[in-house]
Amino acid sequence: MNYCELIFTVDTVEEYQKDLLINELAALEFDTFEETDLGFKAYVPESVFNQELMDTQLEPYAAMFSFHYGINIIPQKNWNEVWEGNFSPIQIQDKIFVRATFHEPHPEFPYEIVIDPKMAFGTGHHQTTSMMLELMLENEYSYKNVLDMGCGTGILAIMASKLGASAVTAIDYDPICYDSTVENSALNNTANITAICGSKEVIPDEQYDTILANINRNILLDQMERYVEVLKPGGEIYFSGFYESPDLEIITEAAVKLGLKYVGHKKDKDWVAAKFLN
Repeated sequence: MNYCELIFTVDTVEEYQKDLLINELAALEFDTFEETDLGFKAYVPESVFNQELMDTQLEPYAAMFSFHYGINIIPQKNWNEVWEGNFSPIQIQDKIFVRATFHEPHPEFPYEIVIDPKMAFGTGHHQTTSMMLELMLENEYSYKNVLDMGCGTGILAIMASKLGASAVTAIDYDPICYDSTVENSALNNTANITAICGSKEVIPDEQYDTILANINRNILLDQMERYVEVLKPGGEIYFSGFYESPDLEIITEAAVKLGLKYVGHKKDKDWVAAKFLN
């Protein structure tokens, strides 16, 4: 499967304006983003790319600030080369070290996660993923049953397993993400992760202590009711993939209507990761 690489140049000094574009693209099935000095790169499967629809979605922002883009087609066989050239290790506080298979290990970190970079979103570089990892460090996972929705590379599922979860179910609608989660689970010796390809309709009828959902606002709103159905009383749920304004208020309002209680959130460059309790 080929991918479209869109290289955006954004003529603005406001970081949040780039994020507005990224948020719209994420809702159009763009699944990977990479910041550049002049803007960012966005990737989407060629089979689902609709340039006319994208231009319509982005048109309101053209009146707010100036941006333009170019399009490249990346054959599947070259994708790993692209990622290997751009994927650098990251660390979360002094606790988590995320690296690829071609990086040197750092056993001095309490938690080391190995991610084989492919086309799946979620290497820890984006603020939403890193904030979710930070929130996970602040909470208890021992012997818990965990659901990771929109798992991408499986990084959050792997972290939950390493933090002591008894079982982790990782779900993504993208077959590439499913394969990536299976492969990365094996790389990290986290055998208690069950990967499933699909969306809310494939969530098993179990009760989960913790739900992780790092997707985007519209999908979260669509799937939230199903999350609450499978969340244990007293269970915790973490949402990310959206902005502080106006998204956090919208997400919180929907969550409260379903009986969830807002606990708090982290913020990084207007992106948000929030915690709720059932």
